[in-house]
Amino acid sequence: MVYEKKKARALALLSGGLDSILAIRILQVQGIKITGLTFVSYFFNSKAAEKAAKGLKIKLKITDFSDEHLGIVKRPCYGYGRAVNPCIDCHLLMLKKAGEIMAKDGYDFVATGEVLGERPMSQNKSALQLIEKESGLKGYLLRPLSAKLLEPTVVEKSGLVDREKLLDISGRSRKRQMELAREWGIRDYPTPAGGCLLTDIQFGGRFKDMAGKWSDFGGNDARLLKFGRHFWEKDDLIVVGRNKEENEEIKKLSFKDDVLIEPKEFPGPTILVRGKNKISEKSLLKAKELMFKYSPKARIK
Repeated sequence: MVYEKKKARALALLSGGLDSILAIRILQVQGIKITGLTFVSYFFNSKAAEKAAKGLKIKLKITDFSDEHLGIVKRPCYGYGRAVNPCIDCHLLMLKKAGEIMAKDGYDFVATGEVLGERPMSQNKSALQLIEKESGLKGYLLRPLSAKLLEPTVVEKSGLVDREKLLDISGRSRKRQMELAREWGIRDYPTPAGGCLLTDIQFGGRFKDMAGKWSDFGGNDARLLKFGRHFWEKDDLIVVGRNKEENEEIKKLSFKDDVLIEPKEFPGPTILVRGKNKISEKSLLKAKELMFKYSPKARIK
């Protein structure tokens, strides 16, 4: 009697970037059934992953962990990258969630597009080992792009995954990834880390300003960081819209205790003033001055 080899099922983290796409393709070549997993937070969305999943012809699970993620961005255990990107903490949180889904839904392992040495802080060998251990996935976390440079996983040792068909990519050069992309006809993908606002230096400055003023700021405050020009008057935040789209978003995010200023008889920005206590008269005066500054045709009565 001939027994058919068990077909492995993997849960693969999918950002929509080239590395995560390639990791999945490498496993698909082996006939492994893949389900993608992506995350939504106040700082990144699932659009690139949804597009990539369609191209890869796989199902995609979307998990919104916005509030939990905001907590680790405020107080990361392993620090920030060059802006306010807590890459180790962020990836750990994602993999813990992935581990829960793996156990609940019966996947054989979790896969990621991590590349040894590609990111100095979060993808050096010590960081990869730390993430594997702390996520609770030791032996069940496969990195197909760098697998031959790392310890074999349980699924490689058992034969569910053919280690010889995995890769040994390392370092910051993306030459081999680009070659694979051309070979497999993958042309449309975002730039590395291009979808995460936390890696942006200017955004990082805004985040730090808010955290310094309002240590308990919440999700709506975090969303507000993405729009307009920001000014502080002591502990009051003044947000000035830069275009029609931003004006509309700022208005949507306003609370009843905010002061929302909209020009009626001239073109100009929507301005939101928010304070954690009573908004000061000085802040309202500054908002008025900013309306004049950014509305040359302003005539405030």
